[in-house]
Amino acid sequence: MMERDLRGYGSAPPAHRWPGGAGLAVNFVLNVEEGSEYAVEHGDGRSEAALLEVRAPRVPPGERDLAAESMYEYGQRVGFWRIHDLFRERGLPLTIFASAQSLERSPEIAAAIRAAGWDICAHGWRWVEHYRLDRETEAEHIARAWDSIKATTGRAPAGWYCRYAPSIHTRELVVAHGGYRYDSDAYNDEVPYWTNVSGKSHLVLPYSLVTNDAKFLSGDVYRPADFADLLIDSFDVLRAESAGRARMMNVGLHSRIVGHPGRLAGLTRFLDHIADADGVWVAGREEIAAAWADMAAGDARGDAGRDAGGSRMAAR
Repeated sequence: MMERDLRGYGSAPPAHRWPGGAGLAVNFVLNVEEGSEYAVEHGDGRSEAALLEVRAPRVPPGERDLAAESMYEYGQRVGFWRIHDLFRERGLPLTIFASAQSLERSPEIAAAIRAAGWDICAHGWRWVEHYRLDRETEAEHIARAWDSIKATTGRAPAGWYCRYAPSIHTRELVVAHGGYRYDSDAYNDEVPYWTNVSGKSHLVLPYSLVTNDAKFLSGDVYRPADFADLLIDSFDVLRAESAGRARMMNVGLHSRIVGHPGRLAGLTRFLDHIADADGVWVAGREEIAAAWADMAAGDARGDAGRDAGGSRMAAR
């Protein structure tokens, strides 16, 4: 049984600093899912119905929805490259939440990710819900994703993240696999934390569905300016708080969503806002996980885990 932890760090969150003395770590995530979603061609018996540009699909269930397929194709054909160019031009790191089959079907994108040096978090072998899989099939998907991504990009994924929600077995299976250094199947904190899985200390880097471009399709925001304001306000509050404690901000992106030109304007406005901000570390997820693990190792030694303010962070 997975026990819930409603306390977390409580009233004493870690006060240590990120590399360079930064208080706030900002991580941009690009979800690469297109081509691995539900589709009749995959034998799923239906087309994908989530995160589309329409409120509800029009095509009857069980039939091939060519419009839905086309909306997803936009992400690989156009959106990815627009986001790729934006981040390369600005020299910004990007974490790829990669559904392995998506990269298998788009080798040019896999090559671009490899050339950019962006770190990778496995987002499933396919973009399907793991809570719908039996334990044996889920273990197979977790292993297959790791092997596939390593083959297509030349390096193994550092972390794991399910579509929306994990199953009750996911974290245990991820740890048992042995190749993943963290998972992001949590939305319950704003800094990483340690948990015990089958007697092993395991790192969790929480993700966010709040500062996420999926808000465009849920109807929470419509205008690029609204998305920019959401990101900017979140950043400003977190940055102010980070003067006394470590904070982390996730920005979730999708090629088929923010990759459209008008929406990209909102993301660009946010990038301009944070460009010259002091005390901010823009980093890949793998870097963030490594920094947190270094702090935990230093704490265990009893010396290197102490930051300038004298606080300590322990692996829990």
